[in-house]
Amino acid sequence: MSVEIEIRDRIATVRLNRPEALNAIDLRMRRDIQAAWRRLSADEEVHAVIVTGVGDRAFSAGADLKDSASPMKSFASQTFGEADNGSLTHGIEMHKPLICAFNGLAFGGGLEIGLACDIRIAAEGARFALPEVRVGTLPGSGGTQRLPRLIGRSDAMLMLLTGDPIDAAEALRIGLVSKVVPAQRLQEVALSIAQRIAANAPLAVRAAKRLVLGGLELPLPQALEAERMAWGLLRDSEDRLEGRAAFAARRPPVYRGR
Repeated sequence: MSVEIEIRDRIATVRLNRPEALNAIDLRMRRDIQAAWRRLSADEEVHAVIVTGVGDRAFSAGADLKDSASPMKSFASQTFGEADNGSLTHGIEMHKPLICAFNGLAFGGGLEIGLACDIRIAAEGARFALPEVRVGTLPGSGGTQRLPRLIGRSDAMLMLLTGDPIDAAEALRIGLVSKVVPAQRLQEVALSIAQRIAANAPLAVRAAKRLVLGGLELPLPQALEAERMAWGLLRDSEDRLEGRAAFAARRPPVYRGR
């Protein structure tokens, strides 16, 4: 399989699995990636998702330019006649938190997958680029829109218009990733973050993610109102009562998502 999915203890790990091609994305892998988002979005037993690559060289080199097969459907049919629009990140907008663990270079569509995740960490040797302008195209899975929202317009323009790669230290400096860790600790750190998320009250985690993503597009007064409404809804949940009771009893909480 070009995409592996492992689910254990409420945490799903998605692995891009074409290491012989630097996990480059051909048409089959693109379909597998989109199917993975649909599957995990619908699985209520999954509370957090880790996305990474197989091997120690690449998260993903992006689109496989050696894959000469033509798309099965026209762009018009994808855009106006299908639920699936062909984007690598179509369906990734799920309520479960996604952690991207960049285990190596992340170029083009590979970086775009990471940009659509909620938390990004990187191995020390990771490199990042959106080099599409160098081959006469542009990022088609959110790169031109998500990157400036994450790192600001100037740094995003520098990457998008030159196509130049940056290293992990620069990615950390500009806020593209939250942590840079030794390669041998990358999966351990990603799993630790996912475990801490999965141990929290699931409704509260989902509400926090929704508020952040939605609130960024709202004026502050409306965003604060949305936050207050969500707080009120959670106040009356069973999980909130359980959290307070567990804290008072000095025991781990048992959350049920209700």
